[in-house]
Amino acid sequence: GVDYLPWITVRDVPSDGRSHRVFGHKSQRTHHLLSDLELAVFLTLEWNSQTTDIREQFPLKREDTLDIAHENGIKHPVEAGVKLYMSSDFLVDGLDLQLPQYVIQAKYTNVLKDPRVIEKLEIERRYWLLKKVPWFLVTENDVSQMLVQNISWIYPAEQDEIEDEVLLDRTAYYSDLFQQNPNKTVTDICKLTDRIYNQPDGSSIYEIRQLLANRCFYFDMLSKPFHLLKGKDFVVENMGN
Repeated sequence: GVDYLPWITVRDVPSDGRSHRVFGHKSQRTHHLLSDLELAVFLTLEWNSQTTDIREQFPLKREDTLDIAHENGIKHPVEAGVKLYMSSDFLVDGLDLQLPQYVIQAKYTNVLKDPRVIEKLEIERRYWLLKKVPWFLVTENDVSQMLVQNISWIYPAEQDEIEDEVLLDRTAYYSDLFQQNPNKTVTDICKLTDRIYNQPDGSSIYEIRQLLANRCFYFDMLSKPFHLLKGKDFVVENMGN
């Protein structure tokens, strides 16, 4: 939710790290993501209509992780003699009754070769096992870069406030336009529309971004980047629901 504070923020990591601060539309706050992989996972979670809340860098109770480490003969993370708090990358709430809450730890495959990393992951895995919350380890191999590229392109338009009537009118207009030009690329369709209506270049393409951000249209975001789409690739959502 809006009041959640991540245990680790972008300010806590080296400035040369690939960290990101991204506004979350579901939580209405800025999220602190500490790698490109975390950003990719976040965007995928944020785009998923089943997701209701995302808490990144979620702290684990230190007394519990200390107990788990002791019982399993694993050295607990420590710095300058102080036992550190551990955290999970994402605690996610959702609408799926089979999976109402789950945890994701995002790690690049190259760091999984380090035995110490595996030990710390094992503490975390056992922590969530005791809490009866499903825990998933996600690597760059589990994330579709095409999906992330498309979501990244659409995502900023989610913050635009547009009246329902305008969305309906634009959806009907572009739906007709796509049906009339099934084999033209969306970029060509938009250039033509801007020229016909004497609009600034990019006006139509931005309106389509807004419609996609509001789920008025769908396309297969795993198959190709947005700019290569053709009119026939867009499927209008049933706006009567």
